[in-house]
Amino acid sequence: MRIALVAALLLTSGFACADEGQWQPYQMPSIADKLQQRGIAIPASQLADLGQYPMNAVVSLGYCTASFVSPQGLVVTNHHCAYRGIQYNSKKEHNYLEDGFLANTQAEEPSAGPNERLYITEKVTNVTSQVMANLSTEPLARFKGIQTNSKALIKSCEADDNYRCSVNSFHHGLEYYLTKQLIIRDVRLVYAPPESIGGFGGDIDNYEYPRHSGDFTFLRAYVGKNGKPASYSEDNIPYSPKSYLKINADGVKAGDGIFVAGYPGATSRYNLTSELQFASDWIYPTYAKRYQLQIDTITLMGDIDKDIALKYAGAMASMANRMKKLNGLLDGFNATDIVGIKQQRENDFLAWLKKDPNANQNLISDLEALLAEKHQQMQTNYFFKNAQSSEMLQVASKLYRLAKERKKPNDQRESGFQLRDMKMFKAALKRIDSSFDPVVDKILWLQDLQAYVRQPLKNQVFDNALSISDSFEPLETKVESLYALTELTNQTKRLAWMAKTAADFEISADPFIRLAVAIHETNMTLEISEKLLEGKLSFVHPEYMKAIIDYYKSNNWPVYPDANRTLRITYGMVDGYQSKDALYKQPFTRLAGILAKNTGEEPYYVPAKLLAAIKADDLGKHRVTSVYRQQSSCQFMSCLDKPADFNSVPVNFLSSADTTGGNSGSPVFNGKGELVGLNFDSTYEAITKDWFFNPTITRAVHVDIRYILWMMDKVDHADNLIKELTLVTKAEGEAKVATAIATTEILPEITSETSTKATTETTTVVAPEVATEVATEVAVKAVTEVAPDVAIEVATEVATEVPTKATAEAVTVLAPKVATEAPVKAVTEVAPDVAIEVATEVPTIATAEAVTVVAPKVATEAQADTVIEVAPEAVPEVTTTAPTKAVVLVAPEAAPEVVTKAVTKTPAKAAVVVAPEAVPEVVTKAVTKTLAKAAVVVAPEATAGKEPN
Repeated sequence: MRIALVAALLLTSGFACADEGQWQPYQMPSIADKLQQRGIAIPASQLADLGQYPMNAVVSLGYCTASFVSPQGLVVTNHHCAYRGIQYNSKKEHNYLEDGFLANTQAEEPSAGPNERLYITEKVTNVTSQVMANLSTEPLARFKGIQTNSKALIKSCEADDNYRCSVNSFHHGLEYYLTKQLIIRDVRLVYAPPESIGGFGGDIDNYEYPRHSGDFTFLRAYVGKNGKPASYSEDNIPYSPKSYLKINADGVKAGDGIFVAGYPGATSRYNLTSELQFASDWIYPTYAKRYQLQIDTITLMGDIDKDIALKYAGAMASMANRMKKLNGLLDGFNATDIVGIKQQRENDFLAWLKKDPNANQNLISDLEALLAEKHQQMQTNYFFKNAQSSEMLQVASKLYRLAKERKKPNDQRESGFQLRDMKMFKAALKRIDSSFDPVVDKILWLQDLQAYVRQPLKNQVFDNALSISDSFEPLETKVESLYALTELTNQTKRLAWMAKTAADFEISADPFIRLAVAIHETNMTLEISEKLLEGKLSFVHPEYMKAIIDYYKSNNWPVYPDANRTLRITYGMVDGYQSKDALYKQPFTRLAGILAKNTGEEPYYVPAKLLAAIKADDLGKHRVTSVYRQQSSCQFMSCLDKPADFNSVPVNFLSSADTTGGNSGSPVFNGKGELVGLNFDSTYEAITKDWFFNPTITRAVHVDIRYILWMMDKVDHADNLIKELTLVTKAEGEAKVATAIATTEILPEITSETSTKATTETTTVVAPEVATEVATEVAVKAVTEVAPDVAIEVATEVATEVPTKATAEAVTVLAPKVATEAPVKAVTEVAPDVAIEVATEVPTIATAEAVTVVAPKVATEAQADTVIEVAPEAVPEVTTTAPTKAVVLVAPEAAPEVVTKAVTKTPAKAAVVVAPEAVPEVVTKAVTKTLAKAAVVVAPEATAGKEPN
């Protein structure tokens, strides 16, 4: 059913901009208010800094997103993102796709493949002025000028071979940014569940909800012994990341704010309506038809030969995902009038533009003419390009192109054929053996050739080279001979061609090389025509985007660039949605759903160990009672009904975050920046968000971190990996101190006096290795001490959660870096070496009756009603400037002069406690100068003094 009024509603309602945006990190301060509204407490300025936690822990796989989760280079991403690495290591004798994989030691971790990489973004720089400098007004020369300027920037950026740099266009060429990324070249497989868990529900559940997918896998980054990136070697060591994510084992609840960081692939939200119409009418149906034919063919052949199924598993998963998305886009256009929405907004833009006398009123018509040319170009070349789809022909063409490009200076070569590209080029040639079968490749190529023969747009050079005629049978014979005679299927001989000259190719007898040489110039001509058109668009598109941005700003709509595989941040909340009339989809799914879907056959086959764990109700500490913050909330359910206890482990959950392809594997953070899930999909209704963001139905689907931890703990017993993770929890109802899978130690420093109060005034001393189950019953007036060297990840949870349940008499002794989180009336002791920036924040948070023990250098910043202990090395200037009503405790080592000076400046009603070692002369002098009613309490050891007034 088409939603007739949806365009008007979305364009005029406040919801039109809710949670929308795939923001560049530097933009975060500009939306700080929106982040705060969603309950995201981590400072926007911190998210904008790629050198700080958590952004420096988010990495790219080149096609998906991942994140560091341990100091030993452990990385978590989606199962389908690590599919190639799992497939690479799967053989008939040990099928890791079918059985799963767990390395119990680092020595057991195999390479994920020669061309697997991790890219750590360290810096993003606006280089628009450099890219656009000294450009020609001739379209092709202009295009080449942009490429030349970009290559120069990349060359300078890549002075260190360990870095990969790229110049990316934003807003259709209005802006350009240079991204600098550290390359990790040794990536290894660590832990992956079986595909029956990682891809539970298969293509049927893809883009659907409710979901029950364990779409996660762990990898590890390795480097050379010197700590620098290196190719795979048994001597390599785990990479030590600058940061790694804390994991919140308590996860999130409905209504909680979250944010997602990752590398979204491509969106088209600023494109014209004609582009949407062309995609709907031609691109999507045409592509879907080809993908479906390929899927059917490989499925049939894989059923006969399991080796084929393994080799093409990655390709199949990718094609199935694209196919489902294409169908979802087509269905989405039928269900919601996206074309109408886009057209109305475009009409409004034109009306707005006409009001500006200085604006180019031909802007849209000029752009439309060039886009029509582009669409025609795509249709003309589509079948010819597909007719070259044979893996062996692709290899031959790339190798010949490399030989031709090597004649040029390196900085003039085409991207992909420069010296910087050779490692990946070689790795790709090697990897072919693990994902290629000549019989399958031949049949798939023949299908594309048949489609080419049946359409009128032929290429004479190609037809002559393959002896193509109206009869298809001779073509089949020709193709058979090409595969029978080529040597490119042999890896050694294939790699040897990387060193050959163009002349070597031109005299070769290999049939695929001869075909590649024959059609090379034709392909170069097509490439030049495409570059020429891009050069023309480079004049008009930026001008269009500048006007569009001004129009959006005039309407107070969010302005962010379309996705282009660069690092972005999006935010939202955990929330379900109304998918159909009277059908509300809850935000969380549970283990029971896995049992309900289980058929014993793919795609709903549940492995025996998972089945047993669920049936045994073996949830342990991972059991979640409720996924709602308030049982009385009627935002997510009927107000008349009290929801039943969740009483399970959350498997997947929904959020309103704005994600798309490439965000797969992206970490999902709670408001504190702690990992609570992994993004892996979108709902079917939300697929059209690539063109238009509809906040009422746009939902991203995430794997819940609690399901991952439960799988690791109770199903696969990945204890070695659990110990690597930094887990934090918070208790429901009572203060609780915990980190996962660790030990509890009562420190020997606890005195007998403290022990006698261990009733309502329970003393809980938590060591750095504190266990999950300890301190669950910390009563009011409890004294919670976190050892100074405790991990910050633990200290934060202890500091911020325990005191909120304790009374004003509770004493919380915090580790230095988390002092700023202490709540009111808590007693905060900041270690002497704490940074000034931290210490100065504490007193501003603590209220009256709070005792703040501040390090020497920041004593002057303390508020009234606080007790300031100045450490022995405190200088007089600090002591004498203690604030009004402060109680000054001077350490024994303080010089008499310091004590005297401090006491004499203390105002009325203040109590001055002089340490025992203070000499009588000092005490006497202090007392005589104290104002009326000042109380001077002299320790027993003092040899002289006076009673206070």
